[in-house]
Amino acid sequence: MGILVSILVGAIAGWLADLVFKRFSFSLLVEILLGIAGGFVGGWIFGRSSGLLDNILTSFVGAVIILGIAALIKGSRRTV
Repeated sequence: MGILVSILVGAIAGWLADLVFKRFSFSLLVEILLGIAGGFVGGWIFGRSSGLLDNILTSFVGAVIILGIAALIKGSRRTV
């Protein structure tokens, strides 16, 4: 049951983060993975969270941080 909840939370958080960064357009699978990775990042920053809404918000913030770093890296590359 915990794995299904993690996938659901990851999907919601990844989808919300993808809405914030409209310059990226990801598939559902990538959004789920981004949300799960965001959960790890958000959990590392904020500590443990309890409840479904807390987990979604923590994962969302972590996913936005990951996308923000990706945007900085992608934006800093120059084509010659």
